Amino acid sequence: MSFQSGDDQDFKEDLKDKESNRLLLSPESPPHSPTLSYSELEVSDEVAFEAREKVVILDEESLLYGENGDHVPPFSWKKLWLFTGPGFLMSIAFLDPGNLEGDLQAGAIAGYSLLWLLMWATVMAFMIQMLSARVGVATGRHLAELCREEYPNWARLALWFMAEVTLIGADIQEVIGSAIAFQILSNGVLPLWAGVVITASDCFMFLLLENYGVRRLEAAFAILIAVMASSFAWMFGRTKPSGKELLLGLLIPRLGSKTIRQAVGVVGCVITPHNVFLHSALVQSRKIDPQKKGRVQEALNYYFIESSVALSVSFTINLLVTTVFARGFHGTKQANGIGLVNAGQYLEEKYGGGMVPILYIWGIGLLAAGQSSTITGTYAGQFIMGGFLNLRLKKWLRALISRGFAIIPTMVVALCFNESESSLDVLNEWLNVIQSMQIPFALIPLLTMVSKEQIMGVFRIEPFLERVAWTVAIIVILINGYVMVDFFASEVNSLPFGILVCTGTVAYIAFLVYLISHGRTFSSSWVELELSTRAGNAAN
Repeated sequence: MSFQSGDDQDFKEDLKDKESNRLLLSPESPPHSPTLSYSELEVSDEVAFEAREKVVILDEESLLYGENGDHVPPFSWKKLWLFTGPGFLMSIAFLDPGNLEGDLQAGAIAGYSLLWLLMWATVMAFMIQMLSARVGVATGRHLAELCREEYPNWARLALWFMAEVTLIGADIQEVIGSAIAFQILSNGVLPLWAGVVITASDCFMFLLLENYGVRRLEAAFAILIAVMASSFAWMFGRTKPSGKELLLGLLIPRLGSKTIRQAVGVVGCVITPHNVFLHSALVQSRKIDPQKKGRVQEALNYYFIESSVALSVSFTINLLVTTVFARGFHGTKQANGIGLVNAGQYLEEKYGGGMVPILYIWGIGLLAAGQSSTITGTYAGQFIMGGFLNLRLKKWLRALISRGFAIIPTMVVALCFNESESSLDVLNEWLNVIQSMQIPFALIPLLTMVSKEQIMGVFRIEPFLERVAWTVAIIVILINGYVMVDFFASEVNSLPFGILVCTGTVAYIAFLVYLISHGRTFSSSWVELELSTRAGNAAN
C-alpha cells in the first residue's frame, strides 16, 4: 500500500495553486466568481472522509499522466488491492441476521427451489450498488449529500426521516441477532437484553478501529466475513446438501403458490435502502479527483471488480445457509416455525452434538453476521445523518447519536420479547414491512441523480442502462409493495386502523409521485457550482 504522509497536504495545495493561477490568468473571470476548486468543495461542507483519512493511490502512471486527466491508466493488481475494501463493507448488508433468517426460512419451506431467485436478486442488487458507487466517485459526494442539495427542506427532512426509520429497523434485527448468538454461545445464561448491551459496545470498537485508518477497519470486516464463510461452509459439509438439487435450483426457475412469501422475502432481503446510501460514501475513502475523467473511470473499473467479488462471496454464504436448512428441514413439521431464535436448537436436534456441536458453529456465524452488520449500520448512520443535515460534528459524537437512535428501541424489544419466540417473529414481520416501504425513497433519488448529465457529466448512465435500472427498480418496488399489501390486508381488522392505513397510503404514493416528477428539474446550488467548476477546467 502507498500511504504518504505529506501527499494529502501537497495534493490540496497543488489544486489550490492551479485554481489561483487559472483565475489570475483569465481576464474574463469576475472577482467574486463562484468557481471552487476540488479541495474547496471538499472542505466547505460535511464530508464522508476527511482528506487525511483517504487512501492515497499513487504509481508511475500518476507521474507520467499527471496532467492528462482523460487518460485511464492500465490495470494493476497493486491498485486493485488498494481499491479493495468498500465493496466488502457494502456486502455486509447482504449477510446480516435478517438476511440469514430469510435464507433459512426459504430453505426450510421452499427447499432448493428459490436458489435461482437468490442468484438473480443478487445480480439486481449488484447493479443498484454499482450505480450508487458511480454517483459517489463521479461527483465526489455521497447520495445523502446530493439529496440535501437537490430537494427542498421539507422533502430532504422527509427522506432523512425515512432513511433513519429503515436504519433503526435494520439495526434492531442486527442487534437482536447478535444477542441471540450470545445466548446460544453462553448456553442460555445471557438474556437477550445482556446481549444487546454487549453488542451496543461495538460502537466503541468501531471508533477505535477507525482511528487506526480505514484499511484496518476494512481488514476487521474481512476477518468477520471469513468467520461467517468458514462457519457456514463447515455446516454445509456436515449436513451434506444434494449437489444435484442445488444445481437444479440455480438453473431452473420454479415458483409455487405456497412459496410466494419466501420468494418475496429473498428479493427484499438483498436490497436495503441504507446500503444504497452507504456505498456511495464508502467509495470516497480513496483519494480520487472527480474532475479527472481518467481517474474516475479507473476507480469505477476497480470498484466494479472489487464489488463483484464481494457480492459473489456474500451470495455463496447465503447459498450455504439456504441449502443447509433445505437439506435438514424442508418437508418437516418444523419448517413453518423455524427462525433465528430456534434455528440452533433445531440443528442440534437434527444433527446432534459431536466433537464440534453444530449449534455453536451456527452461533459463531450468527455472531459474526450480527457484529459486522451493526458496525456498518453505525457507519451508514453517520453518513445519512451528516449528509442530510450537514452536521459538522465529531465522528465519535455522530456515532454515539446514531447508535443511540437504534439501541434504545432495541433494548425495549429485548426486554418485552425476551421469552416469546412468536412475538419476535411478529415483530420481525413488521420490521421487514417497514424496511420494504423505504426502498423507493433510496432508489428513486439514486436513479434520478445518476441519469442526469447536470450532476454526473460524462458519467451519466446511457439511456439503455437507465431503462434497465428503472425496470429493476420498478420490479423491486412492486415486489415489496406486494409484501406491504399482503401484510396490511391480514392486519387491518378495525375501521380506525383501516382509515389510518388508507391515509398513509395516499401520502406515501403522493410523495413517490413528487420525487419522480421533481427529478425532471435541477436547480441545486451544488449543481451550479459543479457546472461552473467544470466550465473553468474546460477553459484551461
